[in-house]
Amino acid sequence: MGWLDRVKTKYRNDRAARVTPLILGIETSCDETSAAVVKGGRQILSNVVSSQVEIHQQFGGVVPEVASRRHVENITCVIEQALREADVQLADLSAIAVTYGPGLVGALLVGVTAAKSIAYAKSIPLLGVHHIAGHIYANFLTEGITPPLVALVVSGGHTELVYMKEHGTFEFLGRTRDDAAGEAYDKVARSMGLPYPGGPAIDRLAHEGTPGTIVLPRAWLEEGSMDFSFSGLKSAVLNLLHNAEQRGQTLNPADIAEAFQAAVIDVLVEKTVLAVRKTNVKHVVVAGGVAANRGLRKRMEERAAEEGFVAVFPPLPLCTDNAAMIAAAAYPFYKKGWFHDLDLNAYASLPLIKWEEGPFQELGRDV
Repeated sequence: MGWLDRVKTKYRNDRAARVTPLILGIETSCDETSAAVVKGGRQILSNVVSSQVEIHQQFGGVVPEVASRRHVENITCVIEQALREADVQLADLSAIAVTYGPGLVGALLVGVTAAKSIAYAKSIPLLGVHHIAGHIYANFLTEGITPPLVALVVSGGHTELVYMKEHGTFEFLGRTRDDAAGEAYDKVARSMGLPYPGGPAIDRLAHEGTPGTIVLPRAWLEEGSMDFSFSGLKSAVLNLLHNAEQRGQTLNPADIAEAFQAAVIDVLVEKTVLAVRKTNVKHVVVAGGVAANRGLRKRMEERAAEEGFVAVFPPLPLCTDNAAMIAAAAYPFYKKGWFHDLDLNAYASLPLIKWEEGPFQELGRDV
């Protein structure tokens, strides 16, 4: 009996016995090595994250080769710790879920290789997960929400508005035309001499600034557009700093941070409101590293109360990259009986819609 036949048998036996699925998630898309065990798609039994922030701080950003090597060093220990904290064995697992794109391809390959190796050795179903879907599903780990909903995905590499009509289906309403919001945060922070990562540093400093002291532009684009653009705002900050230096002026860094953050948040929140009005949903989930931003949380909750929708944010540990969100995103596909074969590969660029469409092996939806 081949691997796929053994996997089909396990899946069907587990479903027939009504076993509550235990999914091992693995995440290595950038600079966090993470493994987690999630029960029934929502209950986190363990979520181990080994961060590389201190290593990359000296470079002012993530160095792909360094990240990949550190993943190789950490992946086995992180997986073992996740299993130990969850008090489960590999044989207890129902499936393995792993991020296979988008991200740094060398980093992704470490996680994909580890997942495939375990899946093959233990005859466990394998499911590749889209990184952005993982961030969206981080909200399902603590909140009793269901689709339809709008997701604002905002991180270092992504700024997108996604309409999720039902589990596993995604429609883009808007996306960034240039810099992602988190990327703009990092670049502005670097120009101000603030440490990496720039988002938390600017968020902290912004709360010390005086609103209205400095006013920066907002890129609203065409009327009714739900797309984003932050390169002009980033350039405005750079010009502000350069002109002040040329004139010998001293600007209050807190006022600059406050003005920059206000400009970003205004656009993020108002574009989200447009998406809610278009889709008539009652729930908005905010996903990605910038979801931890205090200013964004406060402003989104205020507008949600005014507009009559509920804004949901993940707990802070689930905003950044982690494996629990990957396991949660895999759960609806597990229930459908859709899995990947051992030819699963890593992709630096992977459209969310392409992931939704497959390719998947069907292991027995009729069970």
